Amino acid sequence: MEAVLSIAGSDSSGGAGIQADIKTIAAHRLFAETAVTALTAQNTLGVTDVLDVDPAFVSQQIDAVFEDIRPAAVKVGMVSSAAIIEAVADALERHGAANIVVDPVMVATSGARLISEDAVEALKARLLPLADVVTPNMPEAAVLAGFEVVDETSMERAALRLAEAGTGAALVKGGHRHDRADDVLVTAEGDVVWLRAPRVDTENAHGTGCTLSSAIACGLAQGRSVEEAVRSAKGYVHGALSAGLNLGKGSGPLDHMWEY
Repeated sequence: MEAVLSIAGSDSSGGAGIQADIKTIAAHRLFAETAVTALTAQNTLGVTDVLDVDPAFVSQQIDAVFEDIRPAAVKVGMVSSAAIIEAVADALERHGAANIVVDPVMVATSGARLISEDAVEALKARLLPLADVVTPNMPEAAVLAGFEVVDETSMERAALRLAEAGTGAALVKGGHRHDRADDVLVTAEGDVVWLRAPRVDTENAHGTGCTLSSAIACGLAQGRSVEEAVRSAKGYVHGALSAGLNLGKGSGPLDHMWEY
């Protein structure tokens, strides 16, 4: 059994972050490992507080994982400070990590900001060059690419910009559009692939980005190509959204175990 490491924040409500990643990895019949970067007090209604983990301790967690059960893939999610980003990048380089998926988490589904301004520059300089796949949504792609991302033309342009900047493959997610859930993937070789799907009519999308990125990491750990891993992950998330789980008073979580 292959292992997948999630480097991300903890969601006390269980719908996103580390908790969503563990469920996703388990649903793919792989072994989940974690390095916690932050503790959050949150639920389906929003985030009330964030406590960053000491960067040195983040590094120690990653070292402990790689020195014993080496992961076949790594998903990086919430890294809210430049110091934590530096610690994560140094550790991944030190251990020669492979199949790295970076989900540039900047804003929670509820709208709460989860990353500092200086961390954005550190993310672009240190983590994105290590990524085999980066998975921004439209607002995140706009921050990373440096221009507005509002339609298919700008989505494709942003994905091309990120891939050309050396991020490996770039997947710009179109879930912020109200009519469709079409995403665009630009591979490291420069191929443009549109992944089209109808939008699932649900208000319960808490943890969607975390789930997608960890599912992509699972696909890479299982030996799939980037495009195959992305297509499989998109299908998994579509099923988890369509299952109709309805928990909490706000934007509820997905049904990560929908296939079972």
